[in-house]
Amino acid sequence: MMHPLAEQAWQSRRNFLATSANGIGLVALASLLQEQGLLAGEERDPANPLAPRAPHFAPRAKNCICIYLEGAPSQMDLYDPKPRLNQMHGQKLPDSMIKNVRFAFIQKEGARLMGSPRKFTRYGQCGMELSDFLPHLGGCVDDIAFVRSMHTEAFNHHPGQLLMNTGVASFGRPSMGAWLNYGLGSESKNLPGYVVLTAGRGTSGGASNWSSGFLPTTYAGVLFRNQGEPVLNLNNPGGLTQAMQGKTIEALRDLNGYRHAEIKDPEINSRVSAYELAFRMQSSAPELISLKGETKQTLDLYGLHREEPSIKAHRGGGKGQFHQFALNCLLARRLVERGVRFVNLYHASWDHHSNLNAELQHNSMMADQPVAALLKDLKRRGLLDSTLVLWLSEFGRTPLGENRGGSSNVTGRDHHPFAFTIWMAGGGVKGGQVIGKTDEIGWNITQDPIHVNDLHATILHLFGMDHLKLTYRFQGRDFRLTDVGGKVVQKLLA
Repeated sequence: MMHPLAEQAWQSRRNFLATSANGIGLVALASLLQEQGLLAGEERDPANPLAPRAPHFAPRAKNCICIYLEGAPSQMDLYDPKPRLNQMHGQKLPDSMIKNVRFAFIQKEGARLMGSPRKFTRYGQCGMELSDFLPHLGGCVDDIAFVRSMHTEAFNHHPGQLLMNTGVASFGRPSMGAWLNYGLGSESKNLPGYVVLTAGRGTSGGASNWSSGFLPTTYAGVLFRNQGEPVLNLNNPGGLTQAMQGKTIEALRDLNGYRHAEIKDPEINSRVSAYELAFRMQSSAPELISLKGETKQTLDLYGLHREEPSIKAHRGGGKGQFHQFALNCLLARRLVERGVRFVNLYHASWDHHSNLNAELQHNSMMADQPVAALLKDLKRRGLLDSTLVLWLSEFGRTPLGENRGGSSNVTGRDHHPFAFTIWMAGGGVKGGQVIGKTDEIGWNITQDPIHVNDLHATILHLFGMDHLKLTYRFQGRDFRLTDVGGKVVQKLLA
C-alpha cells in the first residue's frame, strides 16, 4: 500500500494541469460574476463552516432560545380565555362546523363543548390575561408578544413537529437552528452552534426535529445529555492524555484532507470540523455545566431546588423534571452567553387527552417559574434585546372535550390545528401585545391568521435574513425554511 504522503504527491501532469486550469478558470469566473453583482463576495470557509457570516441586513437578534412543549398545551386553559365557551359547556356544535373536520381521537357523534375552570388575571401595563397556572410569566408579559392566531395543516404530532421545526411536514428538511447556523454561523468557537436540551419522556419526532436535513451535518443540533458527560464519549479514555488526543485530531484532519482532495465530498469537511470541535469541547463543556459561578439567588430564581409535587401520571416524564427543566433554562442562558446561535429546549409531553386539569397544572408549575426566570435573567444581563425567546408547540387543543371511544368520562382535549397560541419575546419583538383573535369558543381565527411559515419568515427577519434568499440547492432545486410560502408579520416587530 502506498504511503498517504506519497499517494498525495503522485499526480499525473495531465491531472495537475486539468485541476489547476479548472481552478484558475473558476477563480476568474467568480471574480467576473462578483464584479457584475451576480455572486456574493463572502465565501464559506471549508475549514470552519460555522465561522460568523454577515446577514442580509441589520439584525435585531443574535441568538435564539426555542422552548418547545411537545404535545400541545391547551390555549384556552392558559392564554386565550373564552367566557362564552364556559357558558356553552356541554352543548353540541352544529354539524356544519365539524362535518369535514378530521380529529385524532374525538368521535363526532356525542362530542360536546368543554369549558375551562381556569381563572384569568390581567398582568403588566399591557393588561395581558393569563391563567392562574402561569403566575410567574404574568410578571413578564410586557416583554412578551402572544400570537393567538397560529394555524397549521398538521393534526398529528410528528407531522406537526416537523412542520413547526423544519417548515414542512416531511422528513429530510433542515430545522430552524440548522438554517440559522448555515446562514449566519456561530460566535462560539468551543461549543456547537446549535445545542439541544431535553426533559420529559422524549418527543415523538425525536432527532428529526433538530436535523440538518440536506445541509452538511455541521449545522445539525447537538444533543446534550442530562447526566454525566454533556456529550457521550466526550472525555478521553484512561491513559490518553490531552497532548496525545491533540496529535490524534491532527492526524485525522490530515487523512481526511487527503480524502477530500480526492473525492471533494463536503461531508468530509463536516467530519473534520466535528472532530476538532469535540476536542475543544473537552474543556469548554464541563465548564458550561458547572454552576459553581452561579449565585444562590440565581439558582433560586430558576427554581432548581424547588419541591416537586407528586402526580400519578406518565405524560410529563416522571419525577425529577422540575429540576431538569429548570437546569435546562439556566443552561440555555449560559449557552447564549458563550455565543451559541440556537438553543432548543424540549419537554414532552403536554398531550392532555385526559386528566387535563391535574396534568396541565403540574407541567405549568414545572415550566412557569424557570421560563419567567430565564426572561428576567436575560433582561438584567442585557441579553434579552439580542436573544429571541420562543414558546412553541405543534398545534393547540380543541374546545370540544375528547370522548375517545364514545366515553362519557371526558377530562381532556384533542388536537386542534385551526387556531392556537404561541409567544415570542426579546430579539426585536414588540412585547406587551396580543396579535390575532379567535372566535368566542376558540374554534377558528377571526383576525390576523399566521401560518407556521409566516412565523419562520419573521424569525429569520429578526436575524437579518430574507427568507426568500436563504436557500440551499439540493436535487436540482433551491429549498428554503419557508418552503413556498411565508411572509413577515410586521406587527411582531419592535
